[in-house]
Formats: sequence, C-alpha cells, structure tokens
Amino acid sequence: MKLVIGIVRPDKANDVLEALYRAEVRGISMSRVQGHGGELERVETYRGTRVQMGLSEKVRFEIAVSDEFVQTTIDALCEGGQTGEVGDGKIFVVPLERAVRIRTGEKDHGAVTPVGK
Repeated sequence: MKLVIGIVRPDKANDVLEALYRAEVRGISMSRVQGHGGELERVETYRGTRVQMGLSEKVRFEIAVSDEFVQTTIDALCEGGQTGEVGDGKIFVVPLERAVRIRTGEKDHGAVTPVGK
C-alpha cells in the first residue's frame, strides 16, 4: 500500500477530482495548504505596505491506494493538474504501513479498496 500525496494549483482541484473519478480512484482527502516551490516570488500591497509573498495557495490530495492503483493515481493527478507552467505542483508516493476502515475493522488492502469492489 502507498500514500499518494498530490499538491496542485487550487484552480485545478476540480479537474483533478474529475480525473481521479474517471480513473475509479476513491477515498480522497483534500486540504488547502500553502507552499513554495519553483514559482517566482511576488510582491503585494497589504494595508499600504509592500509585502513579499513567499508562499502560494495550493490544494493537497492524500489518497491511500493498493500497489496496483499507484500509477493510475499518479496519471490522474498529472492529467487533472498539469498546465505546463511552473507551479503545477508535485506528487509524492510514500509507503503506507497500516490502514484500518473504522466502520468494519477491515485492515490494509481491504481498507483502501473502494466499498463494493
């Protein structure tokens, strides 16, 4: 099992959700985050003071998948999140030691497999 973490532009979040749905990837968590990667830093005016903004708004997807769904999940994140510009985001794949479905007590592979599969 793996935890696939995708960080994308906020305006691409719906496209990513649609791509994940089409790929039959389920069990998604989303959160708004701030971060800094390769984007150029920008300067904004806040209450009359010029402020250098070093962090950009992003959306973070966390998806626990069985090993056979890792590449499918990565492909869907890329398909939905890619604009070709700096700041499109990153994908991280990390080992997932344990997963438990609270409702049924299913563990590991059974806990990350969609209900009904």
